[in-house]
Amino acid sequence: MNYPNRTAHWYSLAFVVLAADQAAKSYIAMTTPLGWSREVTPFFNLVHALNPGAAFSFLAGAGGWQRWFFLAIALAASIWLAWMLSRPAKRLEALAYSLILGGALGNAFDRAVRGQVVDYLDFHLGGRHWPAFNIADMAITAGAVALIAASFLGQGSAKPSSSKGV
Repeated sequence: MNYPNRTAHWYSLAFVVLAADQAAKSYIAMTTPLGWSREVTPFFNLVHALNPGAAFSFLAGAGGWQRWFFLAIALAASIWLAWMLSRPAKRLEALAYSLILGGALGNAFDRAVRGQVVDYLDFHLGGRHWPAFNIADMAITAGAVALIAASFLGQGSAKPSSSKGV
């Protein structure tokens, strides 16, 4: 069953992700020095880290060109995601696109304005740290999981029904 594509609803969700991400990043950037760390639990710290690369600091030491490369990818992906949200889609798929769009725009904003992405969530266990991340990264990951789930649950793109007989 196809659900109506409530475009404004899905764009609003993307905006909420973007706004929450930027609020948290701005708070960390304005209230803590770079390199700051505060233990919250035995397995979680709040930190202030900058990532000029992509996920897991991929290409972080590439000399600066990666800022524009990742910004261009994020903007191109955002345009595609906004277009996908303007088309008929089932709820889980539209949710996925919205989350990824908000996260992509959040990290793109950082690259455009700050030159690199602010990360502040640091999980660790036994002295091993998962790379620090942020709300935008969580939204992108949750959106990717939702897209995978949609494909397994048959919740892929809504197709217009054909009036021709088979």
